[in-house]
Amino acid sequence: MPYRLNTDLPQPVRKHLPDHAQDIYREAFNHAFAAYAGEADREQRSHMIAWSAVKRSYVKTGEMWVPRVA
Repeated sequence: MPYRLNTDLPQPVRKHLPDHAQDIYREAFNHAFAAYAGEADREQRSHMIAWSAVKRSYVKTGEMWVPRVA
């Protein structure tokens, strides 16, 4: 299901990602969810795509996700 707000995201996403990374996750998930309509694994695929989108801009350091330095 698409996420309307960041507060609708799964608990692990809200707990570990900063606000901007949550925005990236939500937008990527929603886009992928729409793109894979009709696919049996669309939700799983959408979560994988959303994490990939976050990882392009953020890196996990210890327990925290921080912006990548160019």
